[in-house]
Amino acid sequence: MTVQKRLYRSATDRKIFGICGGVAEYFDIDPTIVRLALVLLCFITAFIPVTLGYVISALIVPDAPRS
Repeated sequence: MTVQKRLYRSATDRKIFGICGGVAEYFDIDPTIVRLALVLLCFITAFIPVTLGYVISALIVPDAPRS
């Protein structure tokens, strides 16, 4: 039986809501790269679409389960 990976907000690597930390854990990459990509995308799209997507993600993506 295979274990399905799930996207969670990071409980340990969070700056605001833990979305970037959770995405980095999901893809197994450095969270700084995800944060830099998010900031770059914010400037490219004039802030509103990325900011709105980030807030919606913070509301939808669950917190990581406590172990």
